[in-house]
Amino acid sequence: MQPYVPYSLLAVAAYALVAPLMRIATSGSNAIPSDVAAAISNLILVVAAVAVVLFSGQDLAGHLGSPKVVYVLGAGCFLAVGILSYYRALALGPVSVVTPIFATFLVFSSVIGIAALGESLTLQKAVGIAFAIGGVYLVSTA
Repeated sequence: MQPYVPYSLLAVAAYALVAPLMRIATSGSNAIPSDVAAAISNLILVVAAVAVVLFSGQDLAGHLGSPKVVYVLGAGCFLAVGILSYYRALALGPVSVVTPIFATFLVFSSVIGIAALGESLTLQKAVGIAFAIGGVYLVSTA
């Protein structure tokens, strides 16, 4: 098994609970505004990430001068827009529709990886991307 597979599976298991929990928190009586919910939940992310960096002895400050930090900053900006929009959509719509639409980022990220990063496009990947698009369409229009 590739070393990234367990982390990928843990990510899926953990992230699968985000949408339902956010939908409950941001809708109905005593709803927390989605932007507030984003701030609170992502504060936990920041604290956890800093704790992992410190615990593992990584040099956070030393990497701030890296020429690649611009990519990290760009990713952070896009992450902020994506999460704020996702949480707002969850506050307004059903998890069973919002989450599959949001999940098309997997398709777009795959296409960007292939087109811009030179990753290989196999028949299996192409079919998987097509099925992902079809699945999102079927779930979000039902």
